[in-house]
Amino acid sequence: MRRLIVGMVGAAAFATSACGTSEPAADKDAAAANSVAPAQQQATLSLTRLDCGTPTIKNFDKFFSDKPGLYAPGPRVITDSCYLIQHGDQQMVWDTGFPASWKGQSKDLGDLTVREDKTIAEQLAQVGLKPADIDIVGISHMHSDHTGQAAEMPQAELLIGKADFDQTKGKDDPFGPWRKDGAKVRTVTTDTDVFGDGGVVALHLPGHTPDHLALLVKLASGPVLLTGDLYHSREAREKRGVPPFNTSREQTLQSMDVFEKLAKDTGAKVVIQHEPRDIPLLPAFPQAAK
Repeated sequence: MRRLIVGMVGAAAFATSACGTSEPAADKDAAAANSVAPAQQQATLSLTRLDCGTPTIKNFDKFFSDKPGLYAPGPRVITDSCYLIQHGDQQMVWDTGFPASWKGQSKDLGDLTVREDKTIAEQLAQVGLKPADIDIVGISHMHSDHTGQAAEMPQAELLIGKADFDQTKGKDDPFGPWRKDGAKVRTVTTDTDVFGDGGVVALHLPGHTPDHLALLVKLASGPVLLTGDLYHSREAREKRGVPPFNTSREQTLQSMDVFEKLAKDTGAKVVIQHEPRDIPLLPAFPQAAK
């Protein structure tokens, strides 16, 4: 499994189909994570949580564990978090929740029900932005609770794991605007410096899906790690729980090891995107962490 490269230097490391080789020296991870590419001063960063829905899992243990009895039985409410990252005068949305058309409805999806009270566009408006203002849409992975409103921002560059992008092509493709000739797509298979100054890094942590990503945001107040779906709850992190629908148990556990080492070495605040108890770790919307 590739090691984390979180202080990449130069445009070649984040070119539009980034498939570069990660640096193998594990002892350099922490230093890299706290560094800024010398060729470019890091821009001012802020991080704002967006509400992208409230799923209720009907049987949390059955749905999220491949080892029955790992979690308490019965239903459990989780959250669907998306994020706005402001990098100087550039805007990035990380994950895009369920479809905007679901607003105001309760959807029964079999193993879960979903309620969506507001759209990303409505929340962007509250901070003076429109979907057309977004420069980059970053997607942690291909599952529909993370891709539903991506197409509302077709002018943006799409940042996504390569295999996840490839496997969503076809019926119900959430990335239709980016299949066209000339579309701005950055498909990645390794850690990727999003803006080129080391401030925001997409971390390649496969296992939940083939090219699953998490996100490191190096705020002035301290680094924050957004988990994607590496974990779905605090208990999953404590018990190293692996959902039965993950593409690789082995890769998932390896990615957990890499993630936890990075969290320890950098002292980053870990935010589990589906964990309601982690919502207060960032300022309440529309305030931003800086």
